[in-house]
Order: sequence, then C-alpha cells, then structure tokens
Amino acid sequence: MNTPRRLLLLSVSAGAGHVRAAEALRVAANGQTGVEALHLDVMDHVSPAFRALYTDLYLKLVEHSPTTWSMLYRIMDRTPPNAPVARLRRAIERLNTRDLRRAIARFAPDAVVCTHFLPAELLMRERSRGRLGCPVHVVVTDFDLHGMWVVPDMAGWFAASDEVAFRMQARGLDPARIHVTGIPIMPAFAQANDRAECTAEFGIDPARRAILLMGGGAGLGGLDEVAARLLAIKGDFQLVALAGRNAKALEKLRALAGAHPGRLIAQGFTDRVERLMSACDLVITKPGGLTTSECLALGRPMIVHAPIPGQEERNCDYLLEQGAAVKAIDAIALDWRVQNLLADPARFAALAARAQSLGRPHAARDVLRVVLGSATAKSPAARPLPPERQYASLP
Repeated sequence: MNTPRRLLLLSVSAGAGHVRAAEALRVAANGQTGVEALHLDVMDHVSPAFRALYTDLYLKLVEHSPTTWSMLYRIMDRTPPNAPVARLRRAIERLNTRDLRRAIARFAPDAVVCTHFLPAELLMRERSRGRLGCPVHVVVTDFDLHGMWVVPDMAGWFAASDEVAFRMQARGLDPARIHVTGIPIMPAFAQANDRAECTAEFGIDPARRAILLMGGGAGLGGLDEVAARLLAIKGDFQLVALAGRNAKALEKLRALAGAHPGRLIAQGFTDRVERLMSACDLVITKPGGLTTSECLALGRPMIVHAPIPGQEERNCDYLLEQGAAVKAIDAIALDWRVQNLLADPARFAALAARAQSLGRPHAARDVLRVVLGSATAKSPAARPLPPERQYASLP
C-alpha cells in the first residue's frame, strides 16, 4: 500500500493494564512495514469532572473500600444493557467523549482496537449510526469476562484463555470472531534473555536464587516492611524490591539494603522490566492481567497477593487453578510460601514449567495479525444476539 494502514488503539487509564496493553500493540504495530499506529487514552479527551468520576473514584474504591467495589462489580456484571441505569451510563459517557470522537475522525483509522470496554461501547453506537465504517476490535485484559466487555457488532474479540473464549460464546458472541491470543504485552517479553547478562545488569548474584518483589498491598504493608520480613527468613536468596517511581519507598529500601549488604537490591523505575524478571527466579506481585501475563511469558512462577475484588480475584483463581502460582492471603502466609518454595526445588520447578507453558509472549503480534488482516475489509455484520444483549440501537 502507498499509505500506511492506520491503526487506532484506544485505552482507559483506570489502572495501568489497559494502557500497557494498548502500548504493547502500538510498539508491535509500528515495528511493521506500512502501519501507522496511534494510541489514545480516552481519559485525555474528557472533562476533568468525568475523569475524576470514572478513574479516580474507581482507584479510591479499590484502595479504600474494596467491599463496595466487589458489590458494584457483581451488580454491573449482571445488569442487562437495556436497563435504565445502563442506558443512563452510556448517555453520560457519550456527552463527555465528544472530543474523543473528533480525535478519532481526524485520524481516520482503517481499524480500531479497544483495550477497555468504554471506547468499544462508544464506537458500537457510532457504527450503528453509520458514522464509523472501519472494523472495531476488543481485547479483554484479564483472565475472566465481565459483562461490560460483551459489546456486540465488533469485528473481533480477543481472549486471554480458552475459558474466556468459552464465556464469550456463552454470552452470545459469534465464535467465528473470537480469537484466543493471550493478553498483549511488550514485544521485549518475547525475546530470549541470557540470565547471566541480566543479573550482571542489575547487580544480582547469578549463583543464588533471586526473588522479585513488586509492590506491597492490603494485608502486607509497604515495600520496606515486606522486604524486612522476607529478609528475616532463613535461606540463601537475594531480594530485589521494585519501587518504580515511588521515591519515598526507594529511599526506605536503600536504607534497608545498607543493613543487608548482598541480600537486598533496591530498584527504582526501569524500562527493562523484562530483563529484571529474567534475572529473578520468583515474582511476588498483585495479580493484574498484564503483570501476570509478563511473568507467564518468561516462565516465572508467582506468589500473588492482595487481589482487587472482581477482575484480579479471578486472575488469581486462574493462576492457582493452572498451577502457575501460589497465593499469600496475608504477611504470615507470604513468609510461609517463600520458605516452602525455597525448601522444595521440585515444586519450584513445577510452578516455573507450568508458567512457561501458559505464557503467550507473542500475543500482541497475534492480535495484530487478525486486526491488520481485516483493516481493508468491510467489517462483518453482527450475528443476532439474545434479546438481553441487543443494545446497539439503544441510547
């Protein structure tokens, strides 16, 4: 083609996962010849009041009132799309996303991929009104399917696992347009990394076990508190605590590292997380869809903790059922899990092997293969859905 195929990626910064999935697709797409990819965060194109309601309220709820969020998660999953409250929600969203629709029109995409259900619902209406003719796809970024992801009249739906695909079919979506690809992660996670090189890069002893600690959480405490407890465990291992952009946490970790030379490595923000994970043997993390997909891609077993009610709880269930992780329900359980894994090399190896078998490091590439293949084709007509799912023409 003389002009690049124009691919638009739409995310929502309600949590980092949706944005990271879209960025992974953008990087993978821009690495291909003849493709121009643009990533827009919907929250950059709405009013401050709507942003505060949609994202800030969500983050406050999951942090300070997880029980309330759990209840809302279940209610929204069961609410029919033609219910008055659902119609009102979509009307409010449309009123607050006019700038987004203008930005989409300016870019004039050949295909759109949504890593959040909000833009998918908006574009479903645009398609039903004849104002958007290109295919629109939806990438589900967790190992479960919430009802709000079930948006009809999409050119394709991408699932993290066979079970999520099965749930899509059970909700009335066309099996011919459901694709099991995994959750898109950065292409760097598909590259083979030499562990010796990666350990040298971060100052980790390659001859000893290394545990990567990624964040504290409810019931565990701050990073420095968790790190201090883990360092009290008997065993010859190193702990790498990833503070990211949290300067206060990094300062505390560095002070703790001074008291434990050779055992604790305090790590700030890095854009080489795939190499840091490759240097470590075990990851302690919350079960977000993107982080766990990255661990699986590299074959890293996990100790998961403090899942957000709803989507992260279900991610956690998937990992436990599949034998790729164990769960720590509190700080005491975390100490126990670490001690037992270090003392049981066979189980440690089994968790790592199972994680490796579940990994889909090429998920972004596989999504793009489908999406770009449909970019110049007419979007297929939607298969009739059950009455409770037919809301393309609703306000």
